[in-house]
Amino acid sequence: MFLPKCLKERNSKMKVSWFLHTPFPSSEIHRMLPSRLELLRSVLAADLVGFHTYDYARHFVSACTRILGLEGTPEGVEDQGKLTRIAAFPVGIDSERFIKALELPEVQDHMKVLKQRFAGRKVMLGVDRLDMIKGIPQKILAFEKFLEENPNWRNKVVLLQIAVPTRTDVPEYQKLTSQVHEIVGRINGRFGSLTAVPIHHLDRSLDFHELCALYAVTDVALVTSLRDGMNLVSYEYVACQESKKGVLILSEVLRLDLDYTYVRALPDVCNFLQNVPAYILVCWGCSVSWCRTILVNPWNVTEVASSIGYALNMPADEREKRHHHNFKHVISHTAQEWASTFVSELNVTIVEAQLRTRQIPPPLPIEVAVDRYSCSNNRLLILGFNATLTEPVDTLGRKESQINEWQPKLRPDLREPLRKLCDDPKTTVLVLSGSARNVLDDNFSDYNLWLAAENGMFLRVTTGDWMTTMPENLSMEWVDSVKNVFEYFTDRTPRSQFEVQETSLIWNYKYSDVEFGRLQARDLLQHLWTGPISNASLDVVQGRRSVEVRSVAVTKGAAIDRILGEIVHNKGMKEPIDYVLCIGHFLTKDEDIYTFFEPELPSEVPASVRPQVPTQVRTSIVGSRAALLMKQNSTSAVEQNKSYAIDGDTLHSMVTDRISLQEGSSVLDLQANDYFSCSVARKRSNSRYCNTPYPIPLPESSMRRYLT
Repeated sequence: MFLPKCLKERNSKMKVSWFLHTPFPSSEIHRMLPSRLELLRSVLAADLVGFHTYDYARHFVSACTRILGLEGTPEGVEDQGKLTRIAAFPVGIDSERFIKALELPEVQDHMKVLKQRFAGRKVMLGVDRLDMIKGIPQKILAFEKFLEENPNWRNKVVLLQIAVPTRTDVPEYQKLTSQVHEIVGRINGRFGSLTAVPIHHLDRSLDFHELCALYAVTDVALVTSLRDGMNLVSYEYVACQESKKGVLILSEVLRLDLDYTYVRALPDVCNFLQNVPAYILVCWGCSVSWCRTILVNPWNVTEVASSIGYALNMPADEREKRHHHNFKHVISHTAQEWASTFVSELNVTIVEAQLRTRQIPPPLPIEVAVDRYSCSNNRLLILGFNATLTEPVDTLGRKESQINEWQPKLRPDLREPLRKLCDDPKTTVLVLSGSARNVLDDNFSDYNLWLAAENGMFLRVTTGDWMTTMPENLSMEWVDSVKNVFEYFTDRTPRSQFEVQETSLIWNYKYSDVEFGRLQARDLLQHLWTGPISNASLDVVQGRRSVEVRSVAVTKGAAIDRILGEIVHNKGMKEPIDYVLCIGHFLTKDEDIYTFFEPELPSEVPASVRPQVPTQVRTSIVGSRAALLMKQNSTSAVEQNKSYAIDGDTLHSMVTDRISLQEGSSVLDLQANDYFSCSVARKRSNSRYCNTPYPIPLPESSMRRYLT
């Protein structure tokens, strides 16, 4: 399981697929492993992950969701923009080898001997490793139950059980061997005679020709695994039954309906192992896939005994129909077909990943950003808070994050670099967050910077008082009704919480069970849309594990011009801002902050860098932002706040000190190379660049080089 990650580290362009033939456990069992995180992360390094049943693929996706906190999609698991495709692939055998073997003289001789030996009796067959999961004791006990209930069959049927010894030095397997021998001896003593016994048990393997002959003379094959991965007995049995048309009784744990398999075969993809410079295929195992077998619960002895009777008494025409369907499946789903399909799917996955990668912004060029920073005279740094300046909050088992405090904290390694940036007289640092004011106060009171809380609706420099930037006509009459819904779902969802802010309400389930939280969030949205906000002018913003309700005018992009105006007014800026760095883990609704400065840039910005930006040539930008905000109906200016509180339905605020909207944007003098917008841990973004979590906005080493 560690191999895919090792291969990708060796060569990131290598095509890696991983196939598991054994059962993958549920997340409740996998989470008990000490190395549970490393194992899942290593497998997810592969481009394609295959399992032999849909259930095991579902278990793997569930483990990634519940343990790693990743998002499962119909196609696979997505992590930081990288999609690992998860699929189920049925695996078969080389059916031609078994079909042709029946014509060999040595096989015909073995068949003749077996027919003479068991003449006049129906033959039932079981071929298994002597293993606890194979259900051999359960199978024999079910056969005993059948003989008890059907005395007329006692001298007319025989069970041949081939138990291939394995792990003979392990005490548990030795105990299993003794148990099987004891049961077989008891049944043979009870129903056998001097000339015949109902069970023939062999503790050894058979050679290929003997096995083919045994398959060919068998009337009923019995596979009762309790939990299994690779099991080819059913395929081999059907391939050798063209003349006898025997019946297959199969444990339901091995069943895989073809309707539920996700296999996209591309027969036109050929010669897949040629012209590939770096190609690795990591795979183990096989699967069983049947629709015309008798399915049984191996733990239910009575059900298995009843199925044995049904199989032995099955009419010839029904046997014919069942065998025809199964035989067609065996010859079409061969091992070669599996290999071709699996590799074709890998190639398609790689192509889709390349197309997806082209839509992802490039990594932030840190050295270039630092160089432009050092060449500028009036800089503005806009930094997000959550997941940008804080530690990530993940789900169960992610290092120490399980015991993270409920309130986010500034990362310790960022404190000193941030302090140096704040102390630079040529640099203005703005922390723009959706968090409440008290959270920002607790983290940044000792720094010389600007704080914008609740998506920019409240603003203050750390040496001053809070003021509001809200539009004058902002209505909060909806708060109480939405609050009731949030309270209801908080009670229904363990470890969830909701937060009442001045301009929004947030329901957060990041500490709850991931899958249950998503179901509750879906239900919560239905309650909101059909109730409190059905006719209200509100936005419902879905985060990764949160639901936020806010007024339409409350976005970071809508507030940034008013914030800039207040900063310019407060600092008495005379020199235009010639460098802007905007970094954050913002919700999609708030990514208008990234494109806020884009229309102001000259047309020489490369189209590949910002494809969403219209080509406009603007050298004078005075007043342009005011016109844009007038179209958005955001006609208020920065307002000095004297009193703010949610009192019933209305947010009260006292207004003083109006300043012009044009004042914030009129001091911008940006060139294309002096603006850097970067999303953190969000690769599908409107930003110019993206970074994996969780980068320091300006690396301390680079900053130290600049300061030096």
